[in-house]
Amino acid sequence: MAKRSIPGIRAVVTGASSGIGRELARELARQGARLVLVARREERLRELAAELAPLAAVECVPGDVTEDAVRRQALQRACDSYGGLDALVNNAGVGAMGLFEDADPQRLRRVMEVNFFALVEMTRAAGPLLKQGNRPILVNVSSILGHRGVPYRSEYSASKFAVQGFSECLRAEWVRHGIDVLVVSPGRTETEFFDRAIENSNAPRWSELAAVSPAAVARQTVQAMRRGRHEIIPHRWGRAFVWLDRIAPRLVDAIVARYVDKDKG
Repeated sequence: MAKRSIPGIRAVVTGASSGIGRELARELARQGARLVLVARREERLRELAAELAPLAAVECVPGDVTEDAVRRQALQRACDSYGGLDALVNNAGVGAMGLFEDADPQRLRRVMEVNFFALVEMTRAAGPLLKQGNRPILVNVSSILGHRGVPYRSEYSASKFAVQGFSECLRAEWVRHGIDVLVVSPGRTETEFFDRAIENSNAPRWSELAAVSPAAVARQTVQAMRRGRHEIIPHRWGRAFVWLDRIAPRLVDAIVARYVDKDKG
C-alpha cells in the first residue's frame, strides 16, 4: 500500500543535470511531481527543464550546492512557485579515486564538502519546510560504499559512511515530525562518475561489470518514496556484496585487498 502519492508532490532535486539525478527528475516528472532542479551545469539543467516542461512544473536553480546562497535559493523557489516543500532529494555528489597515501589533503576536503557537508546543510535549511509539508520525505543518495569501504575510494567511502550515519540518526529524530528518511545506496551505475571525478589515479573499476542504468535506480527510488521505505540498494550485486560483508567481513577484506597494486607497498 502506498504511503504517499507522487502526483503534485513538491520536490527539490540536487545534482540533477546528469546520471541518477537527471533520471530521478525524469521519473518524478512523469509521475506528476512539481520540481526544483539544482546543478552546476546550467546548459544541461535548462535542457532537462525544457524536456520535462510538457510533463510537469519545473524550476531551475543553476549553481554549486556547496554554496549557502544556492541552497537557500532552491528552497525559496519551491516556496515561491509551489507554496512549500514535500520532498528533498540530496543527490549531488562527487567521486575521487586513488590510494589514500598518494592523495592531497584537498581531495578529502572537496569530497566531504560536496557529498556530506552540503547535504547536511541543505537538510538543515529544508527541515522547517519539510515539517510543514504533505507526507514529507528526505531522500539521501548514498552508495554501497557507505556500508563497506574498498581500496582507492577512501575519501568517497568515508563521505558515504557519514551520510549513512547522519540519515539513520535523523530518521529517528524526525519520526515525531512525520518526516520519512530514505537512503538510496546504489552500486556501480552507468553514469559519468569516473569521467567527472576529482581525481582518478588509474584506480581499478572493481565493479564495472555489474553496472546498472541510472533510470533503473530512479524507478526504484521513486517507488521507495511512494512506499515510505527506509533504505534501498537498487542493485542485486550490491545487495549481495553488503550481505556478504555482514556475515563474512574477513573474507571481503581479503577479496578487496587483491585489487591493490602490490608495487605501491
